[in-house]
Amino acid sequence: MSDSLLMLFPAQKRSFWTYVAEEEKGLQEIRLRLGRPVVLIRQGEEVFLNKQGRFTSRLSEAYLADKQDLEGLLLHICNYSLYAFEDEIRQGFITVKGGHRVGIAGQVVLGENGQVQNIKHISYINIRIAHEVIGAADKVLPLIYKEGQPLNTLIISPPGCGKTTLLRDLIRQVSDGNPYGKGVCVGVVDERSELAGSYLGVAQNDLGCRSDVLDACPKKLGMMLLLRSMAPKVIAIDELAGEEDMEALKAAAACGSKVIATIHGENIQDAERKFGVRDILRKDLFDVYILLGKSNGTCKVLETYRRKEEDVEAFGSSADWSRMLGVRTLEKRAALCAGESAERIAPYSYVAAE
Repeated sequence: MSDSLLMLFPAQKRSFWTYVAEEEKGLQEIRLRLGRPVVLIRQGEEVFLNKQGRFTSRLSEAYLADKQDLEGLLLHICNYSLYAFEDEIRQGFITVKGGHRVGIAGQVVLGENGQVQNIKHISYINIRIAHEVIGAADKVLPLIYKEGQPLNTLIISPPGCGKTTLLRDLIRQVSDGNPYGKGVCVGVVDERSELAGSYLGVAQNDLGCRSDVLDACPKKLGMMLLLRSMAPKVIAIDELAGEEDMEALKAAAACGSKVIATIHGENIQDAERKFGVRDILRKDLFDVYILLGKSNGTCKVLETYRRKEEDVEAFGSSADWSRMLGVRTLEKRAALCAGESAERIAPYSYVAAE
């Protein structure tokens, strides 16, 4: 049983949540909505909580969260001082001891500049349970190294397919060192506090002994700060979004840092269409592409590609890079072949859930 999960709840409520804490290993989310059933995501499936704090599949037996449940939980998480956590509340989530992330929703109060000033009447709470999967990146490690040095790597994944879990373990192994390369300094820009799960500035997840973390910092700003102050050999960021992030990546690469990043997408084409990153993917910033997906509820590495040296010049030209890489849409992956200019390892399962 995890003390960090059980201790999230006020003392007078812990007996009710003890069974849930005992089942933490398969638990992904706990959702409380005012006047609605308590819903848990467990091993990828939705279950309810009954009045005895046990799992049930019957909606008619579900426990309804009341105002005391939500107010008591939020106050306890904030150490009974909402004012002290106003910055976290404004951004919509609070990271707590153990690396768990508590998302909140309610009535948004906007300031004169149109930015979120506060969230009040909080009626929805989502506890995302932190799970480290040590060894999740074992099988892709040989792909992202060449002659003992890490390569620029992009992980492309639909939501909920474990990209953060995979990235977290890559950071740890690159930082600590592994059979394919010695440990190096890794700068981590953890904008949403999901990689390190920092609590009061201390990482709750293991990112390795040579990792430096900027918590709750915008990606573009964080990358520049790390380059100036921490001299990272590798910069790691989760969920690229937009041209600003891409420009910062270019700057990091120009300074000699390698990059390991993730982006949302069903496949490479989808990622470039959504975020306008075709120019980045055409050029030689990324050497390795790792495509994730789910099969029968299990997260999988579906396809992996690495540029070969002889492709560097053509890769940056107007040629069809997707044809050169041998990439097709994941829906057609049964017929996909690696092609002459790409290296690929077989699909494999690595983690049950993000």
